[in-house]
Amino acid sequence: MKLTPSQRMYGLGAILLAALTICSRNFSRLGAPSFLVPLAIAGAAYLLAIRELASTPKFPKRVIVFGLAVSALWHVLFLRMPPGADDDIHRYVWDGRVQRLGYNPYLLVPNDPALARLHTSETRTLNNPYLPSPYPPAAQLFFRAITAIHESTLALKTAFVICDWAIAFVLLDVLRWTGRGEHWVLAYAWHPLLATEVAGSGHIDILGVLLLTVSAAALARRRGAVAAIAFGLAVAVKFLPIVLLPLYWKRVRMRDWALAAAVAGLLYVPFLNRGAISFGSLGTFVHSFRFNDPVFARLEREMSGEVVAGVAVLAGFLTAIWMRTRSADWPGDAFAWPMAASLFCAPVVYPWYLLWMLPFLGRGSTLPILIWTLSILSTDYVWYVRTLGQPWIVPDWVLLLEYGSAAVAAVILILWRITQSRIKRAA
Repeated sequence: MKLTPSQRMYGLGAILLAALTICSRNFSRLGAPSFLVPLAIAGAAYLLAIRELASTPKFPKRVIVFGLAVSALWHVLFLRMPPGADDDIHRYVWDGRVQRLGYNPYLLVPNDPALARLHTSETRTLNNPYLPSPYPPAAQLFFRAITAIHESTLALKTAFVICDWAIAFVLLDVLRWTGRGEHWVLAYAWHPLLATEVAGSGHIDILGVLLLTVSAAALARRRGAVAAIAFGLAVAVKFLPIVLLPLYWKRVRMRDWALAAAVAGLLYVPFLNRGAISFGSLGTFVHSFRFNDPVFARLEREMSGEVVAGVAVLAGFLTAIWMRTRSADWPGDAFAWPMAASLFCAPVVYPWYLLWMLPFLGRGSTLPILIWTLSILSTDYVWYVRTLGQPWIVPDWVLLLEYGSAAVAAVILILWRITQSRIKRAA
């Protein structure tokens, strides 16, 4: 008996739920085979679901409700699991805590013996304790606000999951407004990266993704002030989306940009040090930190790391300029490609950095990025081998799997477009 598209989606949702349930139970063994194997199964089920979404014009609302419900369920399963001992979220708790105690997180070095009394059981395990915080001011104020409600990693993870769900509702609104099938919200909601990096580890990026999604939606509706302010706030969470600035050219008025700049500027006021803006350890991060960076590593042999970092930013800007020449009511791939180009050349490419692209992957032109958001999950293997005493280096076979998969997807996309072009000319 041939299954209907709805029945296949029910089945794929069940597979995703089972696979991610196993992943959540093995979350403390991040990167181990017991974690990576079910994660790979979840990734395969997700790709099959994307095929169903693309091949079916419309699904009944009950399928969408089911999809969002199972997504919420596996989010809860990961939410209840404690993050890793040295995950970034412990730094978030520290930053929020010291702000509430009257200190500047851009100036404090957490492992300073004089600050030992300020630590809690959750902040003593924060990573890179020899450096002050690198996170921009919107992130810092978010840490402060959430820890004021409850000072814990669970409170922050809960806030991040709420941001995640809010993105899904923004996307639903955009899909209705543009006339696209509402079922495409599942292309976002079902992505395994959200389970592991938002509900599981808890990363501040998802707040920036929410703000950027709001900005893109406002831009599509020609609400310039909202688009500019949300964009400025997203950049003040993490600097990655700054490369998207050309997409706003002649779509947002200068007075709206002035308002956005004023709002972003005010965020820095609580962190001024004798009237000067401090960026904490951000410079050290760019200069010294390296992970999953094959392109950056190759270029760094020829020029300084700072110059190569500039090349990464330039790659994003140039891509955004090129994408700006294309018009679309919903920016979609126009937002995904510049950030992908910048990250491709970046010195550090952690899996959660690709969260920024997830709301913008509903078009066929973003297939290589979509594959990359899944193949990058293989880098979790590094966390596992580190527990075995091996170096903090991404093995060559993982790099080949991660970037090779995206490259193959790019070749397939190019060949498909060439074939379609020939068919049109022949017709």
